[in-house]
Amino acid sequence: MTEEQLSSNHPPLPPTTEEDRFSWLRLLRSRKVGPATFRRLLREHGSAQNALAALPEMARAAGIEGYEICPPGVIEAELKAAKAANARLLCLGAADFPTALNDIADAPPILWAMGDTSILTRPAIAMVGARNCSSLGARMARGLAKELGEKGHVIVSGLARGIDTAAHLAALPTGTVAVMAGGVDVIYPAENTDLAHSIAEAGLRLSEQPMGVTPQARHFPRRNRIISGLAQAVIVVEAAAKSGSLITARDALDQGREVLAVPGHPFDARAAGCNMLIRDGATLVRSAEDVIDALPSQGDWMSTDTPDAIEDRCDPVDTHTLHQQILSRLGPSPVAEDQLLRDVAATAGEIGPALVDLELDGRIQRQPGGLLSLAG
Repeated sequence: MTEEQLSSNHPPLPPTTEEDRFSWLRLLRSRKVGPATFRRLLREHGSAQNALAALPEMARAAGIEGYEICPPGVIEAELKAAKAANARLLCLGAADFPTALNDIADAPPILWAMGDTSILTRPAIAMVGARNCSSLGARMARGLAKELGEKGHVIVSGLARGIDTAAHLAALPTGTVAVMAGGVDVIYPAENTDLAHSIAEAGLRLSEQPMGVTPQARHFPRRNRIISGLAQAVIVVEAAAKSGSLITARDALDQGREVLAVPGHPFDARAAGCNMLIRDGATLVRSAEDVIDALPSQGDWMSTDTPDAIEDRCDPVDTHTLHQQILSRLGPSPVAEDQLLRDVAATAGEIGPALVDLELDGRIQRQPGGLLSLAG
């Protein structure tokens, strides 16, 4: 690999053989290897096979004793389960991988898919909100999803109770994607079993988790950044002041996506998060027309560039420089993100991916109130 390819944060070349795909899965399923580490290892070692060979020594150098890479039998079992479930493997950088995810800093290296993957080529809007939504909130979600679907947009959500369920159901005739926190073959909550089967038949189910994994609390925030990453915009219909929906909204801002919110009554706790988003600059939504008006032009959104073209266009020195500028302006005392924006003279779209990179690498951390500081 060239020095530029080793430095790039953009998608690696996808695996082209069954052996390569096996090695990708084995590397990603190995202990302490997440999306950011996976991409770094591929840049440094040129292939998943080389990275697997180097992992034990790297672990020893980091003070980790008894480190073992993921056993081949684990991957064989995952592939067997995927075949039984009729799930398909999508690899970062490949032609069938969601183009929208190529430009997010912590894109999943692989996704398991059940259903019609061609739906990923269409423009998408994410819709999230409260699990214990009001009847009015569910009605709003259904109306927005139905009308936006009729206007050609795929509706992306998380298959949860409440707003997610209402949005998926309304969008089934026109196209919907369910991003799942556990394995793509594990339906949660169980009450959405029929809906999940319908989505696999008429839309698409996606997950980055291994087959058969039951969703845990730690999986949901990771799931949320895929929901927002797939979409042009994220609509929050109902959300409490502290909720997973606001995590999705923050992910959307970090990824340069539009954030929109449906306002609610000040006395309704389920509307507190939406009202806060609108106060902080999110677009107020009353109808599908408000959503359409807030969307970027289609030419600005869906890129048909190959990973090579994206990589050629990227200047790794600029990315490194931005990282250094951010780190030099942070210390142990928390700083507001808007102050950091002014200090480095960057836009939210430019600094968002860099902050995610540094946060995933453990070099910075977010404090309560959206403040930032150096880690440790």
